[in-house]
Amino acid sequence: MRINRGIAVAGMSDAQLLAAHAAGDPRAFAELLSRHQDHLWQTARRTSYTVQDAEDALQEALLSAHRTAATFREDAAVRSWLHRIVVNACLDRMRRNRARPTVPLLDDDGPEPADTRDVMSERETSLTVEEALLILPPEQRAAVVAVDLEGYSVAEASVLLGVPEGTVKSRCSRARSKLAHHLKYLQPERNGILPRGV
Repeated sequence: MRINRGIAVAGMSDAQLLAAHAAGDPRAFAELLSRHQDHLWQTARRTSYTVQDAEDALQEALLSAHRTAATFREDAAVRSWLHRIVVNACLDRMRRNRARPTVPLLDDDGPEPADTRDVMSERETSLTVEEALLILPPEQRAAVVAVDLEGYSVAEASVLLGVPEGTVKSRCSRARSKLAHHLKYLQPERNGILPRGV
């Protein structure tokens, strides 16, 4: 009997799982999280300034989603609903942390690491871009992560972030400008001329 019920839970849609959770099924929310955990973690990590903040914000978001599942309206996908809760938790955490002093991510006093770009250049570039995201204000960061890194359309990001489409476009434009300026040294130069779009 238990095995059959487990199979039934696994075969449910996201909306059905959320409704089952709200109705008291103890397995439904766990199944829902197993489907979306990676996406939600990546969202929290890209939106937050530190891994610790991402972990804390994700935990707060999941607790909030667990408690407020009954308020879900089926005018959006469950994944979008969860995404928005995670982004809002990250933004709330960043706002709370503004009063605290910040700690630099890298120790500039240490020796320069050996140049192993031929082996690790892709990973280094990824880390550099992640660090560059830290220079953005939280609202710009959330917009550019949703549109440029996670592939949401401006309209979808507008719904996820709860702001008008024009605001998403404006935040993305400002964020891209700051990132382009901050990361322009990564672009290859050809006779002193940077490629178009940089």
